[in-house]
Amino acid sequence: MHRRPRAARTVSIPVGGNDLAAPPRHKGIDVLRGAAILAMVAYHFCFDLRYYGVLNADFEDSPFWLTARSLILSSFLLLAGISLVLAVRANPSPAKFWRHIGVIALCAIAVSAGSYALFPKTFIWFGVLHAIAVSLVLARPLVARPGLALAVGLGVLVAGVGFAHSSFNQLPLAWIGFMTAKPATVDYVPLFPWTGVLLLGVALGHTLCRNNWSAADGAQRWPGWVAFLGRHSLAVYMLHQPLLIGVLWLVLKA
Repeated sequence: MHRRPRAARTVSIPVGGNDLAAPPRHKGIDVLRGAAILAMVAYHFCFDLRYYGVLNADFEDSPFWLTARSLILSSFLLLAGISLVLAVRANPSPAKFWRHIGVIALCAIAVSAGSYALFPKTFIWFGVLHAIAVSLVLARPLVARPGLALAVGLGVLVAGVGFAHSSFNQLPLAWIGFMTAKPATVDYVPLFPWTGVLLLGVALGHTLCRNNWSAADGAQRWPGWVAFLGRHSLAVYMLHQPLLIGVLWLVLKA
C-alpha cells in the first residue's frame, strides 16, 4: 500500500426519507470514534518509543503493525462516512459542510507544516486529514444515493488495491494512489483505495439509520469519557503527538 506499495504507515461530514431520521450525533458513533482515537494514540505511542530508541519495532514491514495501522485508519474513514450521512441529514446547508471541510483542511496544512519541522525529508504531504477532506467533498454528491456510494466505494477500493503504475510515483499524482514504490512520507493516505472506505461508511450510515442505530447500541455502554474523546476527535488528533513526543522527551531525558 511489479509489487504493490504497502499501506502507508503513520509514524505518526439533502438526504430524503423518514427512514433516515437520525440525530446529528449518536453516542454509539462517538464511542466508536473514541475507541479508534485510543487505538491511534497507542499506535503512535509505540512509534514514538521507536523514534527515541526505546522500542525495536518494524512499522514499515511487520504484518502486525501494518495491519494495526490499516484497521485504525479504516475505522476513522468508515466513521467519517457515517458521520457525513448524519451531518447532512441534520443540516443539509452547503455553508456548514464547507466550513467543516475548511477546518479539516486547515488542520491538514498544520500537520504538513509541523511534520516538515520534525521530518523534512519524510513530512506528511497527503495524510489522513488531507484524505478525509478531499474524500468528503467527493462523497457529498453520493450521500443521497447509498447504493451508488456502495458500488463506487467498492470500485475505488478494488482499483486502489489491485492496480499500480509507475506514472503515479511522481509527487503531482501520488496523492491519487496507484504508486508502485513506497513514498517518502511518514503518513500516506491516497484517495485510492481509502476514499472507497469512506464511501462504504456512507452506505453503512444509511443502513444504521434504517435499523434505528440498533447495531451501535452496544457501544453506548462504554464509559462516557470514551464518547468525549470521539466528540472531540479532531482536537485530540492534533494535540496527541506533540504531547506524546514532549512527555517522552522529558521522561527519557530526565
